[in-house]
Amino acid sequence: MIARRTVVKSLVALAVVAAFPLSQTFAADEKPKVGLVMKSLANEFFKVMTEGAIAYEKKRGDFVLTAVGMKDETDFDAQTLAVESFITQKKDVIVLAPADSKAMVAPVLKAVKAGITVINFDVALDEAAKKKAGLDLAFVGPDNRGGAKMAGDALAKKLGPGAKVVIIEGNPGADNGQQRKAGFMDAAKEGKLNVVASRTAMWETEEANQVFTNILTANPDIKGVMAANDSMALGVVKALDAAGQGGKILVVGFDNIPAIRPLIKSGKVLATVDQFGSEMAANAIDLGIKARKEGKSLKGWIKTPIELVTAENLK
Repeated sequence: MIARRTVVKSLVALAVVAAFPLSQTFAADEKPKVGLVMKSLANEFFKVMTEGAIAYEKKRGDFVLTAVGMKDETDFDAQTLAVESFITQKKDVIVLAPADSKAMVAPVLKAVKAGITVINFDVALDEAAKKKAGLDLAFVGPDNRGGAKMAGDALAKKLGPGAKVVIIEGNPGADNGQQRKAGFMDAAKEGKLNVVASRTAMWETEEANQVFTNILTANPDIKGVMAANDSMALGVVKALDAAGQGGKILVVGFDNIPAIRPLIKSGKVLATVDQFGSEMAANAIDLGIKARKEGKSLKGWIKTPIELVTAENLK
């Protein structure tokens, strides 16, 4: 893995003895079967993630990958069916980015009871729901609240106190949606921004376009927009262009997908947050295989890196 991932690997030392017995680990000459369950493949972030996971499978050559995703961000049942299918297929490792932090606890518990090593990455499962289910599982992923605050701070610094801003939220049922909204609110409070509206667009571009168009009509004097992912930021920029406001109202996002970079370069988007999606699933797979081989499980929060991306450091 590349250098920035050493922070993840160094935390493997936090692993403790697992609930599953050592007899359930695979033989040394057997390739582990890994099931990767992602969110919407209509989202460019998860397309990049899929490509990264497939490239990692080819690079390592010592595991067999099956990668699946949802049709859209509200197709929660598809993730449950995917996990249940992987249980039936007797996967050794399931790596899951849950679309709903509470709903996915039950199928994950079922997989763990079946002796499968499960790695929860990208979006954390709900702590209270895990505790109620008796599920003790690590989260491998970024500081979504901290990353959103970084983007919000950049906007606040540019606009100054008192500026009217809007938050376009992700899925309120997903932990990363909740954390990114909280991070934006942290930045707004610290920077003394005036949040005039906060609405969900469920991570989707077209829904963000429609939601923000309505907000802009009601609040024509807003100065900035904080979008919880870049797919929604694209929808916001589309709405701003249609209203003749492109580049005049500042936008920040989250994910650093390829489509957002030209907009940062042109000034239509001020900043985004890179969470290195092309590597995230690969690192979660790496941790899952290692834990399985060693008969260990991961506990707590294994943080992965984030970085603010602006026109100054755009690659």
